[in-house]
Amino acid sequence: MSALYSTELLALAADIPHTGRLADATGSATCRSPVCGSTVTVDVAVGDGLVSRFAQEVRTCLLGQASASLMGAAIMGTDANALTTALKDVEAMLTGGPAPQPPFDSYRMLQAAREHAARHAAILLPLRAAVEAMEKSRQR
Repeated sequence: MSALYSTELLALAADIPHTGRLADATGSATCRSPVCGSTVTVDVAVGDGLVSRFAQEVRTCLLGQASASLMGAAIMGTDANALTTALKDVEAMLTGGPAPQPPFDSYRMLQAAREHAARHAAILLPLRAAVEAMEKSRQR
C-alpha cells in the first residue's frame, strides 16, 4: 500500500493547479464517488472547442487529489475528445493497460493503484467531472 502514498503523489496532492471556480464557465459538473463520498467540481471555459480556462474544487482522498493535480496540469488546450480518450485510457491503465498518451501520460504515476480497485473511483473522478463539464459546454 505504501506505493500508493509515495512522496511524488503527496507532492501532487499538495499542489493542485487551477483550484476554485470560474464565474463565467461555459460548462460545469460535479461528480461524486458512491464508493468513498469524494466530490470534484469542474468548471471549463471553452473557446474554439478547446479548454481555454479551467477550475476545480476537489474534496477527495490523496489519490483523487493527485489525479486532479495531473489533470489540471494537462487539461489546458485539450478538447472533449482528448478528455474522453484520457478517461478511457486511465480506466484501461488501472486494469492493466498501458499509460495514457500525452498530454495525460503523467497518469502513469498512478499505476501502483492497479491492484487496489477500491481506489479507482477516486482517481477517475476528476476526469469524469471534466468530461461531463465539456459535454455541458458543448450542449450550451
